Amino acid sequence: MAEEMISKERIDYTIDLLITMAVEEIAEDTGKSPKEILPEFYSSKTGKALYDEQTRLWCNGPSYIAELYMDELSKRKI
Repeated sequence: MAEEMISKERIDYTIDLLITMAVEEIAEDTGKSPKEILPEFYSSKTGKALYDEQTRLWCNGPSYIAELYMDELSKRKI
């Protein structure tokens, strides 16, 4: 079966939605404001990898993405 092509617009929409859900989950877990987390998330390795379509990170759920981001943060503090 041939792989169906997904438009760039749909992928970007999906990524934006995933980021919103992941940031909300991170906010709940950390007690921080989503407005505080969002800019940090966008500039993180995880945030950048999401917009790199070749990583296909956007194919994962928001909880996985939130965990990946939290792991990234914990490694920065070491």
